[in-house]
Amino acid sequence: MDEMLRNRTFDALQIGDAASVVRVVGRDDIELFAAVSGDVNPAHLDAAFAATGRFGDIVAHGMWTAALVSAVLGTELPGPGTIYLGQDIRFLKPVAPGDTITATVTVREKRPDKRIVTLSTVCTNQAGEEVLSGSATVIAPDQQIEWPRTKLPDIEFRRHDRYEAFVRRAREIPAVRAAIVHPCSAAAITGALEARDEGLLEPVLVGPLHKIMAAAEAAAVSLEGVEIEPVEHSHAAAARAAELAVAGKVDILVKGSLHTDELLGAVVAQDSGLRTERRISHVYVMDIPAYDKPLIVTDAAINIQPTLEHKRDICQNAVDLMHILGIREPRVAVLAAIETVNPKMPATLDAAALTVMAARGQISGAKVDGPLAFDNAINVDAARTKGIASAVAGQADILLVPDLEAGNMLAKQLIYFAGATAAGLVLGARVPIVLTSRSDPLSARIASAALAKMVSVLRAQKVPAV
Repeated sequence: MDEMLRNRTFDALQIGDAASVVRVVGRDDIELFAAVSGDVNPAHLDAAFAATGRFGDIVAHGMWTAALVSAVLGTELPGPGTIYLGQDIRFLKPVAPGDTITATVTVREKRPDKRIVTLSTVCTNQAGEEVLSGSATVIAPDQQIEWPRTKLPDIEFRRHDRYEAFVRRAREIPAVRAAIVHPCSAAAITGALEARDEGLLEPVLVGPLHKIMAAAEAAAVSLEGVEIEPVEHSHAAAARAAELAVAGKVDILVKGSLHTDELLGAVVAQDSGLRTERRISHVYVMDIPAYDKPLIVTDAAINIQPTLEHKRDICQNAVDLMHILGIREPRVAVLAAIETVNPKMPATLDAAALTVMAARGQISGAKVDGPLAFDNAINVDAARTKGIASAVAGQADILLVPDLEAGNMLAKQLIYFAGATAAGLVLGARVPIVLTSRSDPLSARIASAALAKMVSVLRAQKVPAV
């Protein structure tokens, strides 16, 4: 493509002069146009909806095609300096993804008094069929211009659809009761009602009544029909929620506006009744646009410096969750800074030991390999470059990090630099525990509730999710 734009002045234009641009319309073009214009008509974006329409499939926005006419006028003929006055358009045929559209403008009339030019405008598809016709009226430039073509920014689509399958499955299961522990902020109250409205959870609000009501007022929501368990303070809320879970009156615990340690302290207390033989651990189930499947990062919130025994439990907790999500034999990459064993780097020794433990059945239901560096854990080409022969390398489902600091930094880098969404869950207790943050988007809060619901119901039933 020529790096310079050159125009045709009014005096240089001749009747019959013509210019064209050619574009292939793809899914990205349609979605980008919808994002910029706000036109999210499902006829352009939803295949199921479009199948019931006149054309039987998704079609591009008519104005996407018309925009090609503007592109010719502004960059080719007359080019830079042109002022667009008007456009008549007739849409003749639908434009579908994959069509090659040629937009052509032809000079038809010149009005010297005001440098006004009328041009015919036609768009055709790859079969030569007209999909758009009309005429444009412009003021042509009076001076010749040569200008560098602006380099456009690279555009990367961040499609967040990794949660769709399990959220849809969770909605099909009847709502379960969840204790919302100390929901004394507008965000906590709103999150509980969002999960209720999605058909995922039946919230039981556990906390000081006056603070809960004040939070509801701040959030401008009604608590009519919502069950409330009044207690005096946050410590009492955590203890009462644990009691409700032990008694089978709630199936899930959800962190409200209290500190994580306060909630988990009630769960892991010797007499809580919620402890199991497993170490409690945290997982982030991540929807990363650049990765083609959900990815679990564990543990980024609870176990600060886990021992080898702890890591075995952390790994098994994450593997069991993947089983519930329908992944029969998830691939676990045990992360370290390098992919070889180095006695001076304890993380590599633990990784090698966990690999052997999985081979000997001490970790079940997964392919485990390590040490693996981050790049060769999630990128096939990186693994091949290093000559790594592994059933896990390049296609990990679970990243088992060396310690909390590494996990927390990795997860937050993925969220803030890679556009990931992270659903947080605590596993290893008798009931799943949802950990969410005020900064989490709605999609993360809904996904966290959906995951907890599936763990609660499907783990008990031992029924695969898909």
